[in-house]
Amino acid sequence: MAISVLPPAPAPVPTAHKTQDGDSPVDEDDMDIDSLPTGHQRTAQNILTPGQLVTQDPQWMRGHGTFNADDSDAVNIRSTLAGTLQKTNKLLSIIPLRARYTPEIGDLVIGRIVEVQSRRWKVDVAAPLLANLLLSSINLPGGILRKRTSVDELNIRSYFSEGELLVAEVQQLFQDGSASLHTRSLKYGKLRNGYFLSVSGMGGGSGVVRAKRQIFTMQTRRGGEVDCILGVNGYIWLAKHLDEKKEDVGINKLEEAAAADTTMYSSQNDEIAAETRAEIARISGCIRALVENGVKVEEGTVKMAYEASLEIDELEGEVSYLGGERGRSVVEMVLSGRG
Repeated sequence: MAISVLPPAPAPVPTAHKTQDGDSPVDEDDMDIDSLPTGHQRTAQNILTPGQLVTQDPQWMRGHGTFNADDSDAVNIRSTLAGTLQKTNKLLSIIPLRARYTPEIGDLVIGRIVEVQSRRWKVDVAAPLLANLLLSSINLPGGILRKRTSVDELNIRSYFSEGELLVAEVQQLFQDGSASLHTRSLKYGKLRNGYFLSVSGMGGGSGVVRAKRQIFTMQTRRGGEVDCILGVNGYIWLAKHLDEKKEDVGINKLEEAAAADTTMYSSQNDEIAAETRAEIARISGCIRALVENGVKVEEGTVKMAYEASLEIDELEGEVSYLGGERGRSVVEMVLSGRG
């Protein structure tokens, strides 16, 4: 059978809409800004491109990702990057589809140690600059509360070494934009017995968003409980649930609680059952499907996507891949359940 190569079809010419004056053409994104609720983020189907006109209405103020372009007597607000429109009261901003993580104080992040120095670690948290984790910002083994000495500096690699993963909180921001981390809570520290997942989409409606709970436990169908840690920086950790619960304790009981945790800085992974591994893989597939289809990743959507994947198993039989059409089906079930 002969194969014929056809020339590509020309792109459709965008239609211009007229303003209420009937003269100046306006992009269709300008037509429904008033109906956009405060704090709402556009979906991936309404993406603004660099230079695209957002609005000509003088009541709106220019925010991040926009610039003013004077055209005759009208003040035009245009986009400076590819992203989605966000409205905060009368302030219009463009949230980029892809961007490096911008640290904020109080964020829960997952990082990877890339360099060990005398009194600190350099941590990759998907930000433009490496974050700092000071030796004084961690809990010592045994829960000892004391000033760090030269012996602690010599043993610094016994706590964290290059390539290891940890969960921490942003404690401070420096003038150059880099962050200082701390792990002085029992729910923070070295990560073991799990699977690392990195997702893209910092701000375009998909990806991990700031929520009330970034650390939660899911009850799976056959693999027991699985711990999920959603780092605001787009790094995710899925791990076998530990029997000992890491709860926040007061400063007076911190020494006693930390002394009971003998595996605080252990790098040895425990044996994980095949059923638990399969459920971890299922949850990671659900998270990837959410990101690929432009849905934000948080506790609620992850749990709903997991339940939707179980329903697909009942309809189609056991499935091992949640991408493509199955991934879209999972997301459609999540969105219909949310509505």
